[in-house]
Amino acid sequence: MLYEGVLRKMQTENGSPIQYFLVFEHDFLNMNQALDKTVQIDFIKYQCLNCGEERPIYRQGFCKSCFYETPAAGDWIMKPELSTAHLDKEDRDLEYEKKVQLQPHIVYLANSSNVKVGVTRKTQVPTRWIDQGAHEAIEIVEVPNRYLAGITEVALKEHVSDKTSWQKMLTNRIEDVNLVEWRNKLKSSIPDEATDYFIESNGETHLEFPVLQYPEKVKSLNLDKTPSYTGVLKGIKGQYLIFEDSTVFNIRGNEGYYVGISIL
Repeated sequence: MLYEGVLRKMQTENGSPIQYFLVFEHDFLNMNQALDKTVQIDFIKYQCLNCGEERPIYRQGFCKSCFYETPAAGDWIMKPELSTAHLDKEDRDLEYEKKVQLQPHIVYLANSSNVKVGVTRKTQVPTRWIDQGAHEAIEIVEVPNRYLAGITEVALKEHVSDKTSWQKMLTNRIEDVNLVEWRNKLKSSIPDEATDYFIESNGETHLEFPVLQYPEKVKSLNLDKTPSYTGVLKGIKGQYLIFEDSTVFNIRGNEGYYVGISIL
């Protein structure tokens, strides 16, 4: 069976295990059904997620010009503390920025390779944790806009990491920790503007990924260097496909690549 289209991050449904879907313009593929089967990935062309043109992908699935123009790639995406829509101040497109920034946001702790702090829109829970390959997570605060979430994250980064080791996450060299204790320990470090939004009484969320076999080491598939790859799919975690030969393929890291995927 051949599926063809431009890569976007896999859509997910939380379950036991999590279900993963590659969604193309005219078709979709439940990747869980490809586990233990031979999968072939062929790079065909680039296709910018914003303009749709066949241009080399620069970052985040966008060609270079779109990356510096589209509001979906503003600096506040990666650095929520730079959000300004609550001040009625435009970065690239105020209407878009108000739509995204002026809605409830969660500051959370997630454990994928280690305990890390992060920010996401409330509507993206638990999707954001799944995308990061976190096997456990917990909300710390729920605030009404992205700016408050951003300054809270900046404050908490003084005490806990905001990075994930993707290699450690994919080899499953992880340990369970008590995130409730971590949440309570960090309470005193929350900025004054966000203290009223602290969540007192929630528990951890645990996530189960569809992985049959974890690799000892990982080697990342680069479609620019290896435009055709074939391997037996052994797992899916975060936004990565894990193959029997220890090759891993980051779907989100290859957004904007138009590919053919065959289940052999």
